[in-house]
Amino acid sequence: MQTALSLPENERLLVDGTLEDYAIGVQRNRNGSNLAKELKLNGVRFQDQDELIAGLFNREVDLVLLDQVLVPQILQSHPELKIIQEDLGRKYFLGTDNLGRDITSRLIWGARTVLGVAITSALLSSVIGITLGLLSGFVGKGLDRFLSLVMDSLYAFPGLLLAIAMATMLGPGLVNVAVAISVIYIPTFFRVVRGQVLSVKEELYVEAAYSLGAKSWEILTRYIFPNVIASVVVVFSLNIADAILTEAGLSFIGLGLPPDVPDWGYDLSKGHQFLVAGRWWMITFPGILITLVAVGFSLLGEGLSEILNPRLSDN
Repeated sequence: MQTALSLPENERLLVDGTLEDYAIGVQRNRNGSNLAKELKLNGVRFQDQDELIAGLFNREVDLVLLDQVLVPQILQSHPELKIIQEDLGRKYFLGTDNLGRDITSRLIWGARTVLGVAITSALLSSVIGITLGLLSGFVGKGLDRFLSLVMDSLYAFPGLLLAIAMATMLGPGLVNVAVAISVIYIPTFFRVVRGQVLSVKEELYVEAAYSLGAKSWEILTRYIFPNVIASVVVVFSLNIADAILTEAGLSFIGLGLPPDVPDWGYDLSKGHQFLVAGRWWMITFPGILITLVAVGFSLLGEGLSEILNPRLSDN
């Protein structure tokens, strides 16, 4: 919400007219500027708060629009100023950021961005990891040794550092960030699927299929793959939770999405700079959502694990 301040001689401005009749000073990239544009007022923009107040005293404008939370501080420094009108503009349920943008809207649109990147990265890593895991466990021999060596090398590398390196090479963008994150989860799917394939291909029904003349690709797709997919579902859900945290980390250090794309990690990055000024809401709500969504997918993975694993269900 905005408050209109003016000099004592202008205290009766709105008695004789409306806001549209006067020159109104606003600060760039703040809610007052957005309000003046929305109401089609004669707004004069100033670079910062000091210039805004100076413009009022220099008679460059008739009154100024300021955030209500700043008014007590302004009146303490300039007690001669008078409040002309209060409660101007829209009420924002979760407040606004440093540029006057509604945090609620950014959280809603940011959810689409975060979930899109996380799910896309999990899909990419699962497709590649499952395919390589099936081939490695089923074919074995030299291919298995080579793929296992490559995947173990990737798995041993710290995941966040690998994502940072990939994001630096690929640059910002939804697809680039999803690809950068997916690389660190490919070994996880590979190891789970390969282990399951090595176990399943020794089962009696697989040997029976061989004896009946089934081809290798048929055995792999009809008898082995359906029996390893259950464990992949659990890993997929857990990887989405981890991908959300990784994406937020990349955006926080400036390697994630472009600034014009709403993103929770980017909001955290910009909001923490204003924490010392008392604007706690700029980082609190994005941080809460990141935590809740990540924990939610983690719990979903644990629940699927109990449902799909009979031994855990019995316990």
